[in-house]
Amino acid sequence: MRRGRWAALAVAAVMAAGLAGSGRTAPTPHNVIIFVADGLRSGIVTPESAPELAALRSEGVDLANSHSLFPTVTTPNASAIATGHRFGDTGDFGNSVFAGEPALPSPATGLIIGLENDAALGLMNERFAGDYLNETSLLEAARKRGYSTAAVGKLGPVAIQDVSARDGKSTVILDDTTGHEGGIAIPAWLPDALKAAGLETAAPGRGDNGRQGTSTVPGTTTANVVQQAWFVGVVAKVLLPRFKAGGKPFVMVFWSRDPDGSQHNQGDSLNSLTPGINGPTGLAGVRNASATLGALRQALKDQGLDGATDILVTADHGFSTISKESAGSASAKARYPDVPAGFLPPGFLALDLGKALNLPVFEPGGEPLENGHPKRGSAILGADPKAPELVIGGNGGADLIWLPKANAKAVARRIVAFLTAQDYTAALFVDDALGPLPGALPLSAIGLKGAALTQRPAIVIGFRSHSTGCAQPELCGVDVADTDLQQGQGGHGTFGRADTHNFMAAVGPSFKTRFRNPAPVSNADVAPTAARILGLPLPPKGRLVGRVIAESLAGAPAPAAASRSTIRSARAPNGFVTVLNLQRYGGKYYVDAGGMPGRTLGLAP
Repeated sequence: MRRGRWAALAVAAVMAAGLAGSGRTAPTPHNVIIFVADGLRSGIVTPESAPELAALRSEGVDLANSHSLFPTVTTPNASAIATGHRFGDTGDFGNSVFAGEPALPSPATGLIIGLENDAALGLMNERFAGDYLNETSLLEAARKRGYSTAAVGKLGPVAIQDVSARDGKSTVILDDTTGHEGGIAIPAWLPDALKAAGLETAAPGRGDNGRQGTSTVPGTTTANVVQQAWFVGVVAKVLLPRFKAGGKPFVMVFWSRDPDGSQHNQGDSLNSLTPGINGPTGLAGVRNASATLGALRQALKDQGLDGATDILVTADHGFSTISKESAGSASAKARYPDVPAGFLPPGFLALDLGKALNLPVFEPGGEPLENGHPKRGSAILGADPKAPELVIGGNGGADLIWLPKANAKAVARRIVAFLTAQDYTAALFVDDALGPLPGALPLSAIGLKGAALTQRPAIVIGFRSHSTGCAQPELCGVDVADTDLQQGQGGHGTFGRADTHNFMAAVGPSFKTRFRNPAPVSNADVAPTAARILGLPLPPKGRLVGRVIAESLAGAPAPAAASRSTIRSARAPNGFVTVLNLQRYGGKYYVDAGGMPGRTLGLAP
């Protein structure tokens, strides 16, 4: 059995070498680790702020022209990293989405379900043919070819990496819920192995790092050190030794919650845009992510695996400081007991649309509003909450709107016309089926219309972004955000360059050394590149696929120059227009920024 398995892997390796063309891979299978530093901005990484990340980038390939996909939030980009497909194929359009009717049970909140939750992902699978992503993930392809596979780290995106592997017998999935009631099943051997390694058998919580704060009480001042140290310990003391002893190559995704969690909840800048996420807590989160990567690389060296392991590093998105400011919003002019006077409340989009369309606003489960606004941004609108006219998924710097009724075209026209007149609106996209609307571009222009099984939103809104005026505008970006976090804390989701410019780099035997790749790359390119290295097929169902970053592979010729272009919507009567700054390379397109000029950070004139 062992001889047959190794023969299959040897064939795969030969195929990989042949397929690589000018970017040859090694003649034997490599290990691959995809390290995701959640919310890591490209420009924040320096030898001083993040020495281990900077060292990897310097030693290997600096993927400087990197891109998160819009909406620039976690679970959609997790689906792209997992499968190599844009969201129009994976159907993961936001962290908070409408899953259709009837409403799913808990942990869904009525018609909205949050996907950073293992139970929620299981419900989505049940509703959508056993695998809501409907595309083969890298880990799924690897385990089916005999590789050892694991996904470790942050709750939600980790399980998405092999979303149908929930039985504890295939891919090892370890996250915040490991060892706790309701967590994804783990291998039967794991608890004893953890004990033998001197590790707790249940994942520790985030402690003070999970403290969000309120409008009057600052959030955390602590990075997510303890929890991430446990995950690193499990990899270093349990998984890597087991994989080595098993004699098979492995593929692992390690998802570091930091700097995302520390930047979101930081308490350094309550209700102030400066220092925002650049205060001591946000920077401690960056250092913690860097130290986590360093510890993993050291563990590979300790096991003698570093020479045969390729590491691809990415971030699901960049990051910005949250603004709750609007001069024109009706909701910002109202008073709420838990919102500072003059600030936008959570659910401001729902409240403003409710007033404009003369529709009552409810929580996603149909409950009346407390404190005069939706708790977290998501809401439903309509006279009858059991049959709403609008379903809104609040996603921070971007909100999604579904129109479940037959009058969607007429309602969409009214919504878009209203949104073009709001000072917080920067980018508008509408379902192609609704026809062209002045001020908006079609969903297909940004890869949101494809082969997805899930409910495609009718309208996607990106909110205003700008900088506070520092020397590197991307590092002091500010987003208007529909969230229960406070002004001055951290957020993301918009189409500004501070949120699209994620950190990406790669190192290992398959990659060039000390090479700065100027070609555009994105999260959709990670899985195809890893699959090329591993000699794995990723048979697609949809067409919205990324590319192999072949120019970064050892022996490949220098990359050609990317072409640049601009796409512009028809202008609304009030002058509003949505513009996309594009780069094209290798038959794929990459959007640097999208939105209304003057309201979108990094959008070229």
